[in-house]
Amino acid sequence: MKKRIFAALLVVLILVCNLSVSFAAPAENAQSIKINDAAYDKENKVITITVANTETIDIADSVVSLLAETDKIVFTSGETVSTGSIPAGKEVVVNFPVEVADENALKDINCEVLYLLNKETIVPGQNFTNDDVKNAVFENVLEETAPTAVESIMNFLKQTGFAMLASNWKYIIMILIACVLFYLAIVKKFEPLLLLPIAFGMLLTNLPGSEVFHEELWAGGHAHWNLFDASNAITPGLVDYLYLGVKLGIYPCLIFIGVGAMTDFGPLIANPKSLLLGAAAQLGIFLTYIAAVTIFGFNPAEASSIGIIGGADGPTAIFVTSKLAPHLLGPIAVAAYSYMALVPVIQPPIMKLLTTKKERMIVMKELRPVSKTEKIVFPIVVAIFVALLVPSAAPLVGCLMLGNLLKESGVAERLSKTVQNELMNIVTIFLGVSVGATATAETFLQPRTLAIIAMGIVAFGCGTAGGVLLAKFMNLFLKNKINPLIGSAGVSAVPMAARVSQTVGQKENPKNFLLMHAMGPNVAGVIGSAIAAGVLIALFG
Repeated sequence: MKKRIFAALLVVLILVCNLSVSFAAPAENAQSIKINDAAYDKENKVITITVANTETIDIADSVVSLLAETDKIVFTSGETVSTGSIPAGKEVVVNFPVEVADENALKDINCEVLYLLNKETIVPGQNFTNDDVKNAVFENVLEETAPTAVESIMNFLKQTGFAMLASNWKYIIMILIACVLFYLAIVKKFEPLLLLPIAFGMLLTNLPGSEVFHEELWAGGHAHWNLFDASNAITPGLVDYLYLGVKLGIYPCLIFIGVGAMTDFGPLIANPKSLLLGAAAQLGIFLTYIAAVTIFGFNPAEASSIGIIGGADGPTAIFVTSKLAPHLLGPIAVAAYSYMALVPVIQPPIMKLLTTKKERMIVMKELRPVSKTEKIVFPIVVAIFVALLVPSAAPLVGCLMLGNLLKESGVAERLSKTVQNELMNIVTIFLGVSVGATATAETFLQPRTLAIIAMGIVAFGCGTAGGVLLAKFMNLFLKNKINPLIGSAGVSAVPMAARVSQTVGQKENPKNFLLMHAMGPNVAGVIGSAIAAGVLIALFG
């Protein structure tokens, strides 16, 4: 009961955060221009201004003006210089030849930069009344007077994260959400291996001034490779580089190798009917896709990324979203892993609602032994069949089967242990931190996130219901009845969903052991969600 109450409180907290943002006033656009450097060359009598473009799009045109408040400075070639276009994240150096009668007059030099983000042209000296023209003013660009002790202290305080935190309440909300995820991972032990790094990544990215992750580098869902340069106005942070593994689809595939090496396909091979239960549990993916398109107005690519939450497979959700709707990666990844962690809370009420006490007490016959040959042949056959049927699913399913073959072959024990332990652990840390870092305040606290979270729980519930209902339907024709509880394990939260089936079943009949039977649809769900992902990528990628 406590777990259910806590899960409800978590959902309410997230809903309130998103609703509050819905009514918040929109923030003003940040300046696209900044002055990186200003210097006076006394020997050549030249003032040099370095103008930087902090946008991820090119600035069409700009004009730099030096405003002298004294008559002791004469601009020998005009006080306005047109820089032309400034590429995204790049710098432009502007030189102003001057005659200076008094060096002390340099402290009275101000700089104004006028610039356009569209494809028009600024003519130096024109009357700047066009609404498309933006300006940035920088005072005393050449002043070199040392600040007083009080000014130094105030400047330091203004640059601290505490000052930035006080100026933006969204950071505080995101830090609170991260702390809730810490509580779930550490105290409640809900999927801690993934939820803990995700929560810490969320915490890091929402600590003002940390600069570990820059959304500008990934604006529009694409990697802006031209900004990964030390000479740019934007300096990539640690997580920016780690995130490349997500963006390029590396981490999810490596995770699947580890999952395959830790998975026993024996129950699925012994009871092939459980493959149908795993397929039925993918119902939530496609029902949610339809709802996202028809009710909430998401485009097909976005709806596919939201629907895949119903597969209860974090790496698959990340893989699909990074290809179809990377701008939604933060909220989708957090929703997917949060719901995976809450499997023991979400599934039991649905399972009990759709089954009778008599059905929950059904005892299933012991599974037949599976030969070593069958276990070796299975991953090879599945890899070939799925890759030919849905080529876009080959990366995920292929890596899953590679890991399983390393384990079952018996000739690559060192590799099997490596992918189960060292590789799996390292990639899990990188994946969790980088995915959590995408949940920035500006991206996560939006009304659309509210819809994603709501549809995620619906997808998860429909997937659970699909497996249970198909098991009940199959019992109409089977002599040896299936306990419908194992159908809920068709969602691919391995092995947590199978354990939930076992726990609920044993509460009704302490002599009933459903774990191995539930592992069949559970691992079938992993394959099913990967195939569903391939289908969605093929259709909308």
